[in-house]
Amino acid sequence: MTVVSYMEGAVLIDLFLTFARIGMFTFGGGYAMLSLIEDTCVEDKKWITHDEMMDVTVIAESTPGPIAINCATYVGYKKGKLPGAVIATLGMVLPSFIIIYIISRFLDRFLEITWVTNAFKGIKAAVGILIVDAAFRMLKKMKKKPLQVSMVSCSFIALILINIFALNISSVVLMLVAAFTGIIVFAVRDCTGKERTKE
Repeated sequence: MTVVSYMEGAVLIDLFLTFARIGMFTFGGGYAMLSLIEDTCVEDKKWITHDEMMDVTVIAESTPGPIAINCATYVGYKKGKLPGAVIATLGMVLPSFIIIYIISRFLDRFLEITWVTNAFKGIKAAVGILIVDAAFRMLKKMKKKPLQVSMVSCSFIALILINIFALNISSVVLMLVAAFTGIIVFAVRDCTGKERTKE
């Protein structure tokens, strides 16, 4: 019992420290964190597989809350059930909360520091690269089937047109359309497969 408790405690500590490091040293929000989460949880720790990372990214994007925190909660739950989910989420949230709280106390003076302003200019460029890197990784690992490829292509074209013409259309609408299309396609395939089986 003591050995089991010790192992569980070690897992919880590892979860907290891992996600605290990600939360502390990653700028640019959830999408910028995806690459680091994948490198850590899939490549280094082997906590989840690439397919699970793809699934959890989709689920995390579709559910309320920041995508990085949702990913941390999922990984934590898989490794340590409810305590793991809580600890991983706290690890992801606490560093950012503490840093932002400290900055907010001295915000006016903080932004007046020249090297801080210059640092943020560099961070903006790095954040864009991290987001593009996460997108390319997902595209590379995505199953290259006609439905998936057409959905990605149509979504990409739609986003470009929305930005060019400054249309007031949320990305949530695109996600709902994609989900509805997927349901219809797989429902039709299922019905067609059952009919062929009966014949």
